[in-house]
Amino acid sequence: MPDSLDTPEAIVRASAADLAAALADRRLTSVEVTQAYLDRIEATEPAIHAYLALDAEGALATAAEVDAARAAGEELPPLAGVPIAVKDVACTRGLTTTAGSAMLAGWVPPYDATVVGKVRAARMPILGKTNMDEFAMGSSTEHSAFGDTRNPWDLDRAPGGSGGGSAAALAAFSAPLAVGSDTGGSIRQPAAFTGTVGCKPTYGGVSRYGVIALASSLDQIGPCGRSVLDTALLHEVLAGHDPLDSTSLDAPCPPVVDAARRGDVTGLRVGVIRDLLGEGLQSGVAARFTESLEHLRAAGAEIVEVDCPSFRHAVAAYYLILPAEASSNLARYDAMRYGVRVDGASAEKTMSASRAEGFGAEVKRRIILGTYALSSGYYDAWYGQAQKVRTLIARDFEAAFEKADVLVSPTAPTTAFRLGEKNDDPLAMYLADITTIPANLAGLPGLSLPDGLADEDGLPSGFQIYAPAMADDRLYAVGAALEARLHDAWGGALLDRAPALATHKENSR
Repeated sequence: MPDSLDTPEAIVRASAADLAAALADRRLTSVEVTQAYLDRIEATEPAIHAYLALDAEGALATAAEVDAARAAGEELPPLAGVPIAVKDVACTRGLTTTAGSAMLAGWVPPYDATVVGKVRAARMPILGKTNMDEFAMGSSTEHSAFGDTRNPWDLDRAPGGSGGGSAAALAAFSAPLAVGSDTGGSIRQPAAFTGTVGCKPTYGGVSRYGVIALASSLDQIGPCGRSVLDTALLHEVLAGHDPLDSTSLDAPCPPVVDAARRGDVTGLRVGVIRDLLGEGLQSGVAARFTESLEHLRAAGAEIVEVDCPSFRHAVAAYYLILPAEASSNLARYDAMRYGVRVDGASAEKTMSASRAEGFGAEVKRRIILGTYALSSGYYDAWYGQAQKVRTLIARDFEAAFEKADVLVSPTAPTTAFRLGEKNDDPLAMYLADITTIPANLAGLPGLSLPDGLADEDGLPSGFQIYAPAMADDRLYAVGAALEARLHDAWGGALLDRAPALATHKENSR
């Protein structure tokens, strides 16, 4: 824990675990912490645009309630009083929820998503809602209807997507924790691009009730943080069975916090997925990955190699399954019940005009692709075949886990690309998720943590860990062990070396 947390700068740079300890010891108040973050948001938002909506009044009210309860001797949850940001895909009662789309501009839900309810029950002040690619369709947060989010490491770079707002808020020190969602890498790839940590839990391990759906068999809510332990602490808050979600697993949360605190990999078999180390891997990313393997070996892990040959078809299968499910889920935006409405001469014309105005180009592209894949005469040839590939990918994982306890790869093949660089080439954008997609297709947990800076551009690289279903704790054990050795090598946290927001105000643009 830092020796002193007596300045706003020290407060916002402290870990969530350290903040929780300082709050519990009454060395800080939640109002002080929350106000420090609100001030940081004011200073950094002109440059970053991580947030779509803020709730300063609500956050400070929650903070004051926590402080009063603590002063009265009430027993509080571990993260009580620690602020948090929430990706704008989760419904928040009384606070706008848009999923980054003009289709839902100004919509205020009358209820909370289950994960938001859990955050409130944990007594965590909600700072606001973070920016995202529209309906979570994108890998750069450039497809938001409300403007791009910028990467705090380099303001001309993308923060990843679709959850770039949550990751950028963490990297800019404008939130200590954030809720994300991951359909094909939307937590893990932004974590890699911004030097932060993000976890996609086992499918069904965290409720999706009240989360705006993209692809229901792939979507998963998960925690985002600046350290492995912080991420585990939030994971424990979010996880658990929810009878309101028919896909929710009726099983307790794995012991993720204990695993993160231990960080022990002695005798653990770490499987390197050879199929994710091929063409397109940036040399600096490959170098940091190799160094990380050596750190794990030195920590007592056994490094083995595994083959997952069906992974080469993952992107093709994913971009049939996801658009098909998106086409079905987004059919509800028909201008008749809620969402933007452009009146026409008939119900059909009203619906057509409203969807044309409300949806952005990337959403329209995927709806068209998905509707085609599900159409008569093409269902078996496209969607059906993609589901068969999905089964093969799951079998590859099963075979690999017979040889290894966890599997690893780079989180993304490259560091953060420049804003606008891939907008004219959708396939190039889709391939940015080539290493993360397999986890979603198989429903398995995955975690990304920073493993250094690539030599070519000085930008963060990510190390990805896969585990079997409901073995999420293994992710945190490996992640914590690697993080500890990397921090020793770096002389501290990687984010302390981020250059773009060194002064936080001069760089505003």
